[in-house]
Amino acid sequence: MNTLTLHSLSTISTWYAEAKEQGAVILIDKDIEWTSFDVVAKLRRILRIKKIGHAGTLDPLATGLLIVCIGRPATKLINEYQNSSKTYHTTIKLGASTASLDAETPETVFAEIPKEITTDVIQQIMQEFIGEIDQIPPMYSALKKNGIPLYRQARKGIKEEIQPRTISIHKLDLIDFDGTYLSFSVQCSKGTYIRSLARDIAEKLGTVGYITELRRISSGEYLVSDAIRISEFEQAFNIATSDISISHS
Repeated sequence: MNTLTLHSLSTISTWYAEAKEQGAVILIDKDIEWTSFDVVAKLRRILRIKKIGHAGTLDPLATGLLIVCIGRPATKLINEYQNSSKTYHTTIKLGASTASLDAETPETVFAEIPKEITTDVIQQIMQEFIGEIDQIPPMYSALKKNGIPLYRQARKGIKEEIQPRTISIHKLDLIDFDGTYLSFSVQCSKGTYIRSLARDIAEKLGTVGYITELRRISSGEYLVSDAIRISEFEQAFNIATSDISISHS
């Protein structure tokens, strides 16, 4: 499947022709405050192709790699891409938490940060999460209960009982800790909620916490360093299609 990356933008005309005829893939570096569906909707308008889907939701406040499949043959590969392991870089603020477990909602819960927390302690705690674990997804998520997305209930102040789900943490590495903010990288399976992982790590450390930054670095063999921001893609596409129109006039 022809995959458009930051390094192959010069082939966008050929890629577009293939996308219309036999499907294609594009690696997008999602901007903050865009939903994953915003990206899909934008690409539908630019490309004038209806059958477009992404392979793994990113929260609105998260950035990074979003694999987008263009055209019916390509969209059949979405499950295959979704099943790939993913790598994230994230930062947790300890000592406070929010209903959404990220910065979408205000801080409402506070707790002392134990003075005993050191980088050695954090690394030991992180090792407890390696492997197959049960994780309770956040209320602010697209998971449905009785056909209703949980985030809709959460925004109404309605709490639902959520069953834990089995996920796998392949790798968990501490990047930095300054006493309040804790940064780490995680490689994990499909279905892992990094917000829930942050909540659980903070709890193990004897406090509370929520995500202030989240970036998807990779999905399977694909890297965010090869991905294109939507504004870059739109500019390149407009130039390429303008050139085609001029050459045929």
